[in-house]
Amino acid sequence: MQQDHSVAIRPSRDGDVDAMLAIYRRHIRRGIEDGVDDGDTPQPDDLRERRKNLKSRRFPHLVAVREGVVVGYAYVVLFRKRPAYRYTVKHSIYVHHDYQGQGVGRLLMRGLIDACAAAGFRQMIGYIAADNLASLALHERFDFVRVGLLPGIAYRYGRWADSIMVQRSLGPGATTPPPPPPLSTR
Repeated sequence: MQQDHSVAIRPSRDGDVDAMLAIYRRHIRRGIEDGVDDGDTPQPDDLRERRKNLKSRRFPHLVAVREGVVVGYAYVVLFRKRPAYRYTVKHSIYVHHDYQGQGVGRLLMRGLIDACAAAGFRQMIGYIAADNLASLALHERFDFVRVGLLPGIAYRYGRWADSIMVQRSLGPGATTPPPPPPLSTR
């Protein structure tokens, strides 16, 4: 567990779900989350089930806690479902609006990168709204490289918005082959 200015990063728990949903819903209402309609917001049971499925498949799902309150969360999903992509994850980080600019995103990013590398993932991908300068700067601080521009893929605030695709290697990245699969015990 990491700590900085009384913020602890730890694996999420079922009891964190309501706080995570409140953070996510605010992001949707403010138009930060590209392409999500408020009607598509997951319900608490949906998020509990998603969280459980991710954790059972070795995908990190973390929260940032300050004085017992969840102030942010982060998780990864597979970049693509085909087996060739099993070493690449796509990440998401959400910080409570009262705690933005206080290093919570930085702590979540560090925790997520470390957990993903430890789980054997080799690449981390992210999609960031092109006008989200704070998130772009955070990713650059963690050695993410801009690898693509997706023009006009989200419609928000009455206009089309661009997204930027970023990528970062984890562990040895693409410099060595992955370890062989475990031998079958048939």
